[in-house]
Amino acid sequence: MADTLNGRRVAILAADGVEQVELVTPRKALSEEGATIDLVSLKSGRIQAMNGDIEPADTFDVDRVVSEVGVDDYDALVVPGGTVNPDNLRSDENAVGFVRDFVAAGKPVAAICHGPWILVEADVVRGRTVTSYPSLRTDIRNAGGTVVEEEVVTDQGITTSRNPDDLPAFCERIVREFAAK
Repeated sequence: MADTLNGRRVAILAADGVEQVELVTPRKALSEEGATIDLVSLKSGRIQAMNGDIEPADTFDVDRVVSEVGVDDYDALVVPGGTVNPDNLRSDENAVGFVRDFVAAGKPVAAICHGPWILVEADVVRGRTVTSYPSLRTDIRNAGGTVVEEEVVTDQGITTSRNPDDLPAFCERIVREFAAK
């Protein structure tokens, strides 16, 4: 294990429907660099991950409930995708507020694939350049963001990627960004 992120606490915000690979790959990369990771969700218990949007994958224990945590509890935030996951998250005022508070505090935030949907809902893409899964791009533009077709983009503390194929670049970038703060 490296120690790039020793002493750093990272929240991974996810709900039922999270794309499994977009949860486990960043969690592993951050843990291997020494970060302490909490899976934060809308409710206690377990969440159901998916492979794609139709094939159930594993379930994961929730460490903390978003209504009971705050931005001061963590140094950084990751929002994985899956179509259903961010749709569930953006419907919850506590989850939206959690994301908004991270950005307002200047703490690094990372979202992949459909994860930027909650960034749109939290009104934090305005004036930023981001990337995402193609189906979100109109929402991002309508929210005042600029969309680019790149595997990973970081602008003003927010790192985004397009899909699971981008995970190697995404993980490398978030380790670097989280270590810098």
